[in-house]
Amino acid sequence: MAVLTLANQLTILRILLIPAFVLLVVYGYLGGALLVFLIAGVTDMLDGIIARWAHQRTNLGAWLDPMADKLLLVTTFIVLTIPSIPLTNYIPFWLTVLIISRDIVIVGVVAIINLAVGQRTFRPSLCGKLTTGTYILTSMVFLYFNYLHQTSWIIDIMIGLSLCMTFISGGDYYFRMRKLINDQS
Repeated sequence: MAVLTLANQLTILRILLIPAFVLLVVYGYLGGALLVFLIAGVTDMLDGIIARWAHQRTNLGAWLDPMADKLLLVTTFIVLTIPSIPLTNYIPFWLTVLIISRDIVIVGVVAIINLAVGQRTFRPSLCGKLTTGTYILTSMVFLYFNYLHQTSWIIDIMIGLSLCMTFISGGDYYFRMRKLINDQS
């Protein structure tokens, strides 16, 4: 089977859209930034569907897809936090730090477990998928209301929801990793 499948090409496209997204936000083209973010979201959905239906699952895709998701979301949260970019709504600095820290801890723990216990496959949990979905929705809400140059109570709801999901999924990963380590002992 070819490694550079259509699904993997869509994932690579998603990664290549990230600099365009950043430039559009920085230069104030918020409608274009929202559109690029939505296109990236569609490529994420399509690459998963194609990989499953066309039996194009590859090891490259297993690593590339979550990396593309993390790169897009981390970049989005950082760009929407920077106070020197003229926006109507900013993601709070503390939330961005918390979300990035959670991801760093998860990646670090997975690396340590792989080194200490041996190669393990970590399938994303439902909680992790819901958290990623919450981050995507939060990003879209911020982009949308920045595009409109309006504030909204929906932004506050999304900040609270992202905060809650960060702690819930962090706890979920903690207990899943603990169980995995204990099962190996």
